[in-house]
Amino acid sequence: MAAHTLTPLHHPIQSLTQTFKSKTFKPQTVKCRSATTTITSNLRAAVIGGGPAGSSAAEALATGGIETYIFERSPQAAKPCGGAIPLCMLDEFSIPSHLIDRKVTQMKIISPSNLTVDFGKTLRPNEFISMVRREVLDNFLRLRAEERGATLIKALVTNIELPLSEKSPYIIHYISNNTQNTLAVDVIVGADGANSKVAKSIKAGDYTCAIAFQERIKLPEDKMKYYENLAEMYVGDDVSPDFYGWVFPKCDHVAVGTGTVCSKQNIKQFQGAIRNRVKSKIDGGKVIKVEAHPIPEHPRPIRVRGRVALVGDAAGYVTKCSGEGIYFAAKSGRMCGEGIVRASENGRKMIGEGDLRREYLRKWDDEYFCTFKFLDVLQKVFYGSNAGREALVELCGKEYVQRMTFDSYLYKRLAKRNPLEDAKMAVDTIGSLIRSGVVGREVNDAAGF
Repeated sequence: MAAHTLTPLHHPIQSLTQTFKSKTFKPQTVKCRSATTTITSNLRAAVIGGGPAGSSAAEALATGGIETYIFERSPQAAKPCGGAIPLCMLDEFSIPSHLIDRKVTQMKIISPSNLTVDFGKTLRPNEFISMVRREVLDNFLRLRAEERGATLIKALVTNIELPLSEKSPYIIHYISNNTQNTLAVDVIVGADGANSKVAKSIKAGDYTCAIAFQERIKLPEDKMKYYENLAEMYVGDDVSPDFYGWVFPKCDHVAVGTGTVCSKQNIKQFQGAIRNRVKSKIDGGKVIKVEAHPIPEHPRPIRVRGRVALVGDAAGYVTKCSGEGIYFAAKSGRMCGEGIVRASENGRKMIGEGDLRREYLRKWDDEYFCTFKFLDVLQKVFYGSNAGREALVELCGKEYVQRMTFDSYLYKRLAKRNPLEDAKMAVDTIGSLIRSGVVGREVNDAAGF
């Protein structure tokens, strides 16, 4: 480290004061309350944000031998989120089954004209969509990162001082227990959500955000039985002009919500509409929590600058059409953390912007850029009008469409394609759009749009 004195510094060895003399990673003396210990300096990383992205990054960093600090302002807070995670995430991130509230094996998608399609009929016996509560999942991932050696700092990050040279540290200013503190680090991973302070500090550029709004509603036992393993999606200008409304089952309640980009000021009106469309199914329910949160709509213009990398929502990794973000948050955090470990040779070597671009950003874009672009196109085609939404629901009734969709979603890989079925699907899509143009206009006229 370059010359910096940090007071106080949070560390596993209680409170300590540490003086950093050079960037050559020579042994340093650490003064503790009752003893003096010599340790070998190593690359030091800070992860700002303790959700799936930040916790996965911290776990990868700490496992790779890097001195890692993870900042989380409110560890017990729950981010508003549908809470669906794909099947592959359970194995890939070793998510234990007791964290899963519901295993969804049935899905219904309901069009503006109330055409209802069962969207889970191609699921195999061992396939399901896991529903989790974010406060439960996030806490589990954070604790695992700590077990691997990361140090959790419960604090609000207030400012980040950029380095004066290529090898001098970033200085993180934060408030913990009503006390101002600083921490010097070599690398920062920004995992602090859509309103990322880290992104602002490196001038990463703006992006369009949607707002997601949902109510957690505890239902009577008979009503909850209906949603035991069922999730519902509602599309239509009434519930959202550019997204969808949802009812997702949780452990002892359902999450009912919606989202929008282009009409945020009307979000409560759209929430009222989704509640109205499911009224008979949630009658007698009690709202136990109301939540709202910004959701990024596309990747930021800059996701790596200097020795700072953005992951998860801070980077803009939420898919169009589905609004999926949990898996991509965790995946980007892990890829970034592992990339830093590789580039730094397990923390023994300083890294630079080129290393982050090569080991993290390029690998991420190679794997997921086309997925994000494809879903962006789908949203523009099918979510822009009631005509498009009617076509979407009609297409979702096709078994080939369902199989391709679920294979891609559950396993995060390109499904095995059938050229003949692809051609048929293209014809069906055009036909659905033509037919639904009439249906869509009729629904719009009836609703007064």
